[in-house]
Amino acid sequence: MPAVAVLGASRDRAKYGNKSVRAHARAGWEVFPINPQAAEIEGFRAYRSLRKVPVRSLDRVTVYLPPDIGITLLDDIVACQPREVWLNPGSESEELLSAAEKLALPVICACSIVDVGHSPAMFS
Repeated sequence: MPAVAVLGASRDRAKYGNKSVRAHARAGWEVFPINPQAAEIEGFRAYRSLRKVPVRSLDRVTVYLPPDIGITLLDDIVACQPREVWLNPGSESEELLSAAEKLALPVICACSIVDVGHSPAMFS
């Protein structure tokens, strides 16, 4: 089962960070929601930071945070050695992309919900 960390996972079912948790779970992924303010999201234990996730490496880190926050988490992303890093619409910036490139992160700028075969509209 592939493993994904959702940076910016939310308890608010209207937010994309919540829809991503549900979409990845429905597609058969092991989901690790990252939210320092939540203990649980959609039935999954939430983690305060990416470094707290109890796996050695992740298949995917998907980001639902503003770029000025995302850029501060690049070292944490590098540390978990993901196969791919998805910057969802609104989470990317030129500065963040440049910094990620310097760290040799495998960045994909697209919607990870669509990638797992679902439409965000399915998760109203």
